[in-house]
Amino acid sequence: MPRYHLWTIGCQMNKAESHRIAGLLTSAGFDAVGSFDDADLIILNTCVVRQSAEDRIIGTLGLLERVKRIRPEVNIFVTGCFASLDPAGLQRRFPHVDLFFGPGEYASLREWLVAQGLAPDVQEDGCIRLAPGDDDSGASAFVPIIQGCNNFCTYCIVPYTRGRETSRTPEDIVAEVTGLVAAGTKEVVLLGQNVDSYGHDLPAHHDLADLLEMLEPIEGLERIRFLTNHPKDMSQKLIATMARLDKVCEHLDLALQSGDNDMLRWMGRGYTVERFEALVRDIRAAMPEVSISTDIIVGFPGETEEQFQNTYDTLAKLKFDVVHVAAYSPRAGTVASKKYEDSVPADTKHARLQCIERLQEQVAGAINSTYEGRVERILVQGSRKGRWYGRTRTDKLVFVSSEQPLLGQFVDVMITRTSPWALQGDLVQHTGQNQGG
Repeated sequence: MPRYHLWTIGCQMNKAESHRIAGLLTSAGFDAVGSFDDADLIILNTCVVRQSAEDRIIGTLGLLERVKRIRPEVNIFVTGCFASLDPAGLQRRFPHVDLFFGPGEYASLREWLVAQGLAPDVQEDGCIRLAPGDDDSGASAFVPIIQGCNNFCTYCIVPYTRGRETSRTPEDIVAEVTGLVAAGTKEVVLLGQNVDSYGHDLPAHHDLADLLEMLEPIEGLERIRFLTNHPKDMSQKLIATMARLDKVCEHLDLALQSGDNDMLRWMGRGYTVERFEALVRDIRAAMPEVSISTDIIVGFPGETEEQFQNTYDTLAKLKFDVVHVAAYSPRAGTVASKKYEDSVPADTKHARLQCIERLQEQVAGAINSTYEGRVERILVQGSRKGRWYGRTRTDKLVFVSSEQPLLGQFVDVMITRTSPWALQGDLVQHTGQNQGG
């Protein structure tokens, strides 16, 4: 039986696409193995949002060149955003790679399988039978709902690698989620580079709020999450729908990127700090228990100390549950790389990043401390260092010790200790396979 190894870096969308690739290979009779050396087929699913990710890919391709020399019969495929940059140029640069195919271009992989005389179990509409779930238990699964992005933020390579926005039909998504739930999934995470744009390109113009309404009645589905959101596209209708539907979790990922209006304009974000703050107020008014995470870029070209301080002050004011902060790095092909000089020194970027991280450690520590003494229901998704872990509806990571087989279960946990990064607690009761969260 042929064997494959699937190497994945990058966002949740990449993980979801790897999940589908694994399903296609499983349907074709492949077995997954844990290393390059044991595989007959090696697939790299790649990301180029950061230079560090691209460097890892190039280093891995160098390693695989040696693998190919030793075992010329092994097939090496590359997909994801890196494969979309310049396929012809990449083929010349890495001749040991047998196939480059873009994100979501499963037809290229299927055609290769057919040419090999294999028979993948693919429906007429192209839906691939899924492999086991996206976490250790299969209880939570990623479901892509829209591919691509029409927001050409000046620093971002994604619109160039993943193309324009293309939504899946609600019927297709509902059918997939129904199938996942029948196989044991309890929680789905709807994915897109910008989920708030979902449906604008469909004839019926169903939006994300409408899709949530369609998923809510699915029997056996307990939780619905979605990401990533764009502040300029999030509607009041969506906020109201989130607040009303029982299965939609009280958590949002809402990227700010900068707390300075000039920076936001140069980034091409399409909103002001004032508009963002008003949106956060509306969200918290509708869902007082909501947790909000955000993204910040420090050291964008031209960022002054005053502009950085504006970002710091905005974060201190809004108090997010989680802040993902990154130092700006130019990406070839973006507007920023062509138009703006990367003028902020590396050591200044690093100092600003650390400053934000110190602030967020204090903020997150204070927020998480309010959970102490509360009973929280978590969906157990795996184990780490002898302890089970899962997440609350507000996406808080919780660890609990128990000898019971809790994987894939909803359990109640009394929170006894907190930190800025996670919660710990004691098992209150094992609620059982069929009870929701």
